[in-house]
Amino acid sequence: MGPDGGDPHPPRRSRLRPVWRRSAERVEAHILVCFLDFVLWKTLGQFCRATGLGDCPRKACGVLAQIQMVDVAPPTQHGPEIRLRCVSRPQERQAILLQRLRMRLPDRIRITQM
Repeated sequence: MGPDGGDPHPPRRSRLRPVWRRSAERVEAHILVCFLDFVLWKTLGQFCRATGLGDCPRKACGVLAQIQMVDVAPPTQHGPEIRLRCVSRPQERQAILLQRLRMRLPDRIRITQM
């Protein structure tokens, strides 16, 4: 019991949605996302195995996760804002991994407005 006789651990406002908000469509969408994640994980594992990197995609993900994407927005005096989305140059270890996986990073990524 708390000092006022109430619950010593009052319920906190949670950011979780209530159980009754779960719908069949949301459950199916969650299953689809989990399935796509599984397929991508297995595909990366097969890429690693086929290129002689072993069968542990977790290490490859750890190395590739360090590659960064940057938005460059130089100041302009007139007109619309110019914004370029660029990918950082890979470090030597990342470049070797990308080469072994036969993947190439784009120089720029097109920004689309939604």
